[in-house]
Amino acid sequence: MNGDAEQSDDGGRDRSLGRMAYDALLDRLIRREIPVGSVLQERRLAEELDISRTPVRDALNRLESEGFVTRKPGRMLVVTEFSTRTLIETLYVRQVLEADAVMLATDRIPQAALDASEAAIRAVMDMPVPDAEADWAADSLFHGMIAEHSDNAVLSKMILDLRIKTHMFNLDRMPERFEAGHREHLAVIAALRRRDREAARDGIRAHIENVKQSIIDKLRRI
Repeated sequence: MNGDAEQSDDGGRDRSLGRMAYDALLDRLIRREIPVGSVLQERRLAEELDISRTPVRDALNRLESEGFVTRKPGRMLVVTEFSTRTLIETLYVRQVLEADAVMLATDRIPQAALDASEAAIRAVMDMPVPDAEADWAADSLFHGMIAEHSDNAVLSKMILDLRIKTHMFNLDRMPERFEAGHREHLAVIAALRRRDREAARDGIRAHIENVKQSIIDKLRRI
């Protein structure tokens, strides 16, 4: 039992350090403190952050999945251009795709799935101190539910892939969107319970538009 507890503690610590490394590196990339074209060396970054290489590797893998770094021949990681325009265009495409998905999914989502999503959202909103990972999990459950029940595998995959590219603007970076965002989720769920396609579509469009505007405001301040 003690060995299991120690392994669990180590895993939690690694995840925490990985998240810290990711946040530190992402902030530097967004602020252009690490120039485009720079080669990111795992060992050097670990020394700068005073942590082991494993959480740095996890952070770099996540940054690669989000398009901030590119892996070149020889497994060299290079900083790519951070384009605000690309980010906004990504959110526009998400808005179009998720509006279509929710129209397709309205009559297909079981009440049990709606109940589970609403319960997850309310549980996060009731937390004394909201947690970014729990918040992302509830957000993923909601958007994943709509994507899955669109009954279109290609559409679903495109939505989930695009969400990863905007994951960096989570609770830690946009706490002002926490309560408003989840209330928008709940409004869409209420429309889905009524089988009101138009209201669900309008709700998801408004939700992603509000996310987009908040990100634009955030980047202007940076």
